[in-house]
Amino acid sequence: VQLVESGGGLVQPGGSLRLSCAASGVDISINTMAWYRQAPGKQREWVATITDRGTTNYPSSVKGRFTISRDNAKNTVNLQMNTLKPEDTAVYYCNTSPHWLAWGQGTQVTVSS
Repeated sequence: VQLVESGGGLVQPGGSLRLSCAASGVDISINTMAWYRQAPGKQREWVATITDRGTTNYPSSVKGRFTISRDNAKNTVNLQMNTLKPEDTAVYYCNTSPHWLAWGQGTQVTVSS
């Protein structure tokens, strides 16, 4: 089982990024999948969830700015992030919800002018 996150980078405040998570060895279509993030010196936190039926959920900190989606044919989970803020700076990871897979390497998102 492997999760590989990609799409991170450096972006100015107000900008957008689209993250992708490619899963192998696990069928994401039958799992609730989620994105998490961990900022320096802070605990990992949840930022988006999508159920096997496509129901999405977000914490208030990102609701209205982030959109999670899933491509079952490609076995990938995506995170569209708009109106990014400096406080969104973190390493972003995908996993199941609750998480039971080994964590991938994550992808760094840095929001700075």
